[in-house]
Amino acid sequence: MTDSRTPPSFQLAYVPGVTPTKWVRIWKERLPDVPLTLVQVGPAEAPGLLRGGGADAGFVRLPIDRTGLSAIPLYTETTVVVIPKDHLMAAVEELSIAELADDIVLHPLDDTLGWEQLPGKPALQRPETTADAIELVAAGIGLLVVPQSLARLHHRKDLTYRTLLDAPESRVALSWPEADETPDLVEEFIGIVRGRTVNSSRGRGRTQPEPEPKKAKPARKPAPRSGGKSAAKNPRSGAPKGGKATAKSTGKRGKPRGR
Repeated sequence: MTDSRTPPSFQLAYVPGVTPTKWVRIWKERLPDVPLTLVQVGPAEAPGLLRGGGADAGFVRLPIDRTGLSAIPLYTETTVVVIPKDHLMAAVEELSIAELADDIVLHPLDDTLGWEQLPGKPALQRPETTADAIELVAAGIGLLVVPQSLARLHHRKDLTYRTLLDAPESRVALSWPEADETPDLVEEFIGIVRGRTVNSSRGRGRTQPEPEPKKAKPARKPAPRSGGKSAAKNPRSGAPKGGKATAKSTGKRGKPRGR
């Protein structure tokens, strides 16, 4: 967090499965003088960390208790079921909840999927974390339903995963403490996540476009001098001013000379 007595800095929280690398890279390009610190936090602890000032903003998994928090939903993840590679279900690409009815499905305490009714058969005890549940799946004790990013995060050579078509989905959102006026640095990060360019950003990283250079005016040609080679012609006779009109110039024939 920042105040008027300390140099500016930015603390960004994120829950497991979210990869903020791209946004952090853009931040460093636009605000190289403001260090960004990453804070990994469990899904259940993320809202409390933000309310307590432990981070300026954070990536969370919805739904959360929105009391005192603002949030922008960013994307929705595919839900998958993690299974051993030698499981019969590994032969297909997609599964339905009904196909899990005869299997034990683990439900860790940090699960963020909004289940109305848990699939499969319940385990005797709920694992504390998703990581613990992954170990149980590898031991052949049950299956696990998670967002796809968590299945990738906890990848093991002896496990695989398949899409679960009719399961609840996890939504990832950017959240920050609610305030009458959003701090500049938070506004800057919101702009980065939403894909604003530098010139359209509302925060410190905004730069004004340079004015276009003025085009030089073309030089005026000097007026021709009188009496020169390009002397003006008499508008009536077509002859130069001060000269005599000839037959050719007037278009009249001269009288024939007498013999």
